Amino acid sequence: MGTLAEIGETVAVGDALQLGRAAFDRRAWTEAFEQLNAAELSHPDDLERLAVAANLLGRDDASEGAWDRAYAACTDRGDPARAARCAFWLALGLMLRGEEARGGGWVARAERLADEAGECAAAGLVLTPRFLGALSGGDADTALALATEMVELARRIDDRELLALGLLSTGQAEFLVGRTGPARKAFDEAMVLVTHNEVSPVLAGIVYCAVIDSCMTAGDLRRAAQWTDALQRWCADQPDLVPYRGQCLVHRSQVLTAHGEWSEASTAADLACRRLSEPPHPAIGLAFYQHGDLHRLRGDFDAAEEAYKDAGRHGKDPVPGFALLRLAQRNVEAAAAAANRMVAEHRGAGVLAAPVLAAAVEILVVSGEVDSARALTDELIGLTRGSDLPLVQATVAFASGSLLLATDDAPGSLTAFRRACNLWHELEVPYEEARARVGVSRACAALGDLDACALELEAARAIFTRLGAGPDLERLDAPQSGSGPAGGLTERECEVLRQVASGQTNRQIATELSISEHTVARHLQNIFLKLGLTSRAAATAYAYEHHIV
Repeated sequence: MGTLAEIGETVAVGDALQLGRAAFDRRAWTEAFEQLNAAELSHPDDLERLAVAANLLGRDDASEGAWDRAYAACTDRGDPARAARCAFWLALGLMLRGEEARGGGWVARAERLADEAGECAAAGLVLTPRFLGALSGGDADTALALATEMVELARRIDDRELLALGLLSTGQAEFLVGRTGPARKAFDEAMVLVTHNEVSPVLAGIVYCAVIDSCMTAGDLRRAAQWTDALQRWCADQPDLVPYRGQCLVHRSQVLTAHGEWSEASTAADLACRRLSEPPHPAIGLAFYQHGDLHRLRGDFDAAEEAYKDAGRHGKDPVPGFALLRLAQRNVEAAAAAANRMVAEHRGAGVLAAPVLAAAVEILVVSGEVDSARALTDELIGLTRGSDLPLVQATVAFASGSLLLATDDAPGSLTAFRRACNLWHELEVPYEEARARVGVSRACAALGDLDACALELEAARAIFTRLGAGPDLERLDAPQSGSGPAGGLTERECEVLRQVASGQTNRQIATELSISEHTVARHLQNIFLKLGLTSRAAATAYAYEHHIV
């Protein structure tokens, strides 16, 4: 029989185990971690509890150690299926932190054990890295095949966790090719498992964030807002939860930004940056990117540039925001270089790359690379034909309108801009709606309907004013800010622009102003360069917008 001190220590250890289990069941993660960490754990169940609690507190090293011990315990017990499962979760944690080599080693170990165990949940879980590779590479067929394999296996062995992961993967693969109906069906079924607490809290957070991200990408803002609210409630029920609380704020900022609530969106993004910084979380790059977009839209270009750089330093390629920032700064050469790089990297990545490619079209049109913009627009139209993603359709319609106006097809540009405007209105995205209204006004001006032009500009200006979209207001109101000619044009250039807006040819302008056609052409070249325009139709629209005629 031991001493009283030894007996007391044994009782304390036993109490810690029981208290840790009870705290885990209550989702009191700090208490669960502290009590379980103080206990002498040997059973895989308790070691997995410790690994999960540590993960949810953001203690990655402790989580990794606990998963390693759980793996060893399962191996000692001769349970390869469970050992493979532990190896998978250890690997996933490593890969999410960017430790690809070590994570890959554990995936290989999990695959070997899953093969040894036969048909088990781990055999489906280990398909995840291959699925993610296919998804990021735009290989929808392979991604969907792997996701289907996961779902079918999960249903055969009745494993809810694998089923949730398989359904999430199915939805992501369907979204990649623009099939929103099947994608939403898969996401909704996965979320039923999550909201009914049929999966582990680690996987629940992953599913929540991935579904919201897909909804945002597809422009399904209502669904994104609903799931963001659900995620917020889920986080609130677990006060010491770390990883997903920050991601929840990033998603909330995205929804608020789209709906025009920019001040609240900025607050959410700022808080997300702070919560995700220590230790650095994979979602922090997106939080910085959100900050960059908000600063850019409101005209704080220095802060936007720093935020975009922070996003890049944390693994988030800041596209298309950084390129659009350069365009807003009138650094057209840098913007065009960024646009061409974006095209090279995202071409062939599927329909969900459309927003990035459409931004490239807009930049290429302004930089005068009309042929490249036309080829890219044709590709986008083909890529999205038959798609029922309204955000993608609106984005491509706006890009088409920009190209058509630049190539003097005012009727075509009016149709495209009007479609974009209507879609953005239905999606309740006011900033993009206002930009589309400016496009409509330019097309109307090119067609000579000055009343319609004025009405659209008035509506756009009201939206920009409410949002605080300073750069856009400056572009509309530049002629009123001072006594000099608009856009830095000389008096003679303004005279030439007035004649262009009245429909005169270069020869007619030369006769009217008593100058040579060569001089008219040179003036036009200067006008286009100064104003960032590429066509007579765009110049005509600019003249009416800025009261030069």
